Amino acid sequence: MAGPPPLGELPPVYTPPARSTAPQILAGSLKAPLWLRAYFQGLLFSLGCRIQRHCGKVLFLGLLAFGALVLGLRVAVIETDLEQLWVEAGSRVSQELRYTKEKLGEEAAYTSQMLIQTPRQEGENVLTPEALRLHLQAALTASKVQVSLYGKSWDLNKICYKSGVPLIENGMIERMIEKLFPCVILTPLDCFWEGAKLQGGSAYLPGRPDIQWTNLDPEQLLEELGPFASLEGFRELLDKAQVGQAYVGRPCLNPDDPHCPPTAPNRDSRQAPNVAQELSGGCHGFSHKFMHWQEELLLGGMARDPQGQLLRAEALQSTFLLMSPRQLYEHFRGDYQTHDIGWSEEQAGTVLQAWQRRFVQLAQDSLPENGSQQIHAFSSTTLDDILHAFSEVSAARVAGGYLLMLAYACVTMLRWDCAQSQGAVGLAGVLLVALAVASGLGLCALLGIAFNAATTQVLPFLALGIGVDDIFLLAHAFTEAPSGTPLQERTGECLQRMGPSVALTSINNMVAFFMAALVPIPALRAFSLQAAIVVGCNFAAVMLVFPAVLSLDLHRRHCQRLDVLCCFSSPCSARVIQILPQELADRTVPVGIAHLTATVQAFAHCEASSQHVVTSLPPHAQLVPPPSDPLSSELFSPGGSTRDLLGQEEGTRQKAACRSPPCARWNLAHFARYQFAPLLLQSHAKAVVLVLCGALLGLSLYGATLVQDGLALTDVVPRGTKEHAFLSAQLRDPGCI
Repeated sequence: MAGPPPLGELPPVYTPPARSTAPQILAGSLKAPLWLRAYFQGLLFSLGCRIQRHCGKVLFLGLLAFGALVLGLRVAVIETDLEQLWVEAGSRVSQELRYTKEKLGEEAAYTSQMLIQTPRQEGENVLTPEALRLHLQAALTASKVQVSLYGKSWDLNKICYKSGVPLIENGMIERMIEKLFPCVILTPLDCFWEGAKLQGGSAYLPGRPDIQWTNLDPEQLLEELGPFASLEGFRELLDKAQVGQAYVGRPCLNPDDPHCPPTAPNRDSRQAPNVAQELSGGCHGFSHKFMHWQEELLLGGMARDPQGQLLRAEALQSTFLLMSPRQLYEHFRGDYQTHDIGWSEEQAGTVLQAWQRRFVQLAQDSLPENGSQQIHAFSSTTLDDILHAFSEVSAARVAGGYLLMLAYACVTMLRWDCAQSQGAVGLAGVLLVALAVASGLGLCALLGIAFNAATTQVLPFLALGIGVDDIFLLAHAFTEAPSGTPLQERTGECLQRMGPSVALTSINNMVAFFMAALVPIPALRAFSLQAAIVVGCNFAAVMLVFPAVLSLDLHRRHCQRLDVLCCFSSPCSARVIQILPQELADRTVPVGIAHLTATVQAFAHCEASSQHVVTSLPPHAQLVPPPSDPLSSELFSPGGSTRDLLGQEEGTRQKAACRSPPCARWNLAHFARYQFAPLLLQSHAKAVVLVLCGALLGLSLYGATLVQDGLALTDVVPRGTKEHAFLSAQLRDPGCI
């Protein structure tokens, strides 16, 4: 049996069709859009034919170019700063932030660490001594955090923000005040004596126990030190700040506490204080004049009586203020504690970040999980950590998604007939799209477009869906080419038929994403630009490189090789079958088909040009055609071939030589054609579809009216994290800000 002609050679009787005259004919007889479409199709046809002739070179150069762009990912920058992501450049917010930095300076900033306590049972009142004592337990645990870095121990008293230590002429008093000066902590515990327990400073005077805020009465201390030093300036300073007795003159949450000072109003009565009454109007720090914490800073979900008196609340909030890295660096620059470690602003930032992470960890675990209250801790550092972690590309998630798409493409494009199977094409197409996505992101990195969470978590899968859709369209058009298409024009015919649709959809997607880049939000603008560039890379890969893959697969079918396992020959390529005359006794032979007069041997092989199983008859076969058939000499000449020797049913193209098993019908195409499509054509199915579409449209319109403007932090922070739980509690209980 003669082998198939080489793939690159034309048959002796082949005459190229006059395709170049179509645009001129259309231009003279039809309208401009049809002429333009025909001209574009002609260009795509020429492109496809050239790609097919040089498929190996095109594939190599394409992979080389896309691989070079992938290297751009090495310089990718991931942006996690919320201000840089979501604050519009040139907006009022950005102008106010810039004005604040210019007028107050970077060193005036501070870092907030927050604790929110909420009841596990929604709606429960937290203005009770028991709830405040649990809040004290969590705040104490957080305030005792220590971290060891650079051979030093760092606690809250060293890194907290302080409003400013006054300068005193008396050196002993100045050193004592420096050690005792309290941190700025906004907490509802400041309404009670227990608020002093959060301050960690202490000082020593001869003949007295260690001086701490839990036992410090500034007025009494001045009277005791008055005979030994001139403290008039210091006394005047305390009077201006209205320090008074500081914390020892405030009620105790637990009057039975042995350390509750005798000066506490409820020490002798042993009665628990009225928490709602004490918190009405807010609380004060150690200075009544300069440290007034409003209710909105301490409570959430508040309820009042008709007279405006506070009755209940559903959340408690404490805020610890820390120095900025610049402030911490300036504070310890030249200090004996840091002279041997090469103290720098970067080291100061590292200390603050380590302390904040430890703060959140201990605060979250400070209360038992089965208790009636729960604590949500928040830190800007842990928020940045969360955003950075979720902005990183999840290799497992991306690999899993692409592997599923690989499996889907391979399974749906596999066929029992080796001439129609395209499993390897599906695998190569998905891998090509993955390479195009990576190269597009690499190009974005080279252009200086910063990545964000949307880029790394959404864009790879979005681009995969768009690219694979075009892959399926081209592969389907390639297999459904007209039977008379010459082998050398198969790729050109495919691009001519399906190329305009792929080009229009890709160009429309790119234009849409480029238009979305007009949105002033930096994160959305960056995502839109990156999506447009990635779609462009997908388009180039689908229109230039993937046709080369189709051409190589055509060569595989021409050489009668198996799909996927292309190193092995097809089992149908040299299969000998016996055809007996009685097999045709009950069959209707079409006009023009010869009747067999003897038992013959037929060799079946998968013909790549027509994608059908072809039965070839050897030269010694005796076939007697009807005398009236003028085409008999052409159809049944020695060495010729005939299709469907045993007949076929319309649309199924079942072959006698390689009959597919019944399970070959178990695919989506068979289901869509023979089950789903007939169901949709029924009248009651059409009515149900229209009703469902109308209901969905009405529901969508109603949902559009419920959309709220603005961007809450809960929409930015990933769900399931502790930071999201904190922000949700803060948003759920208005008042906590």
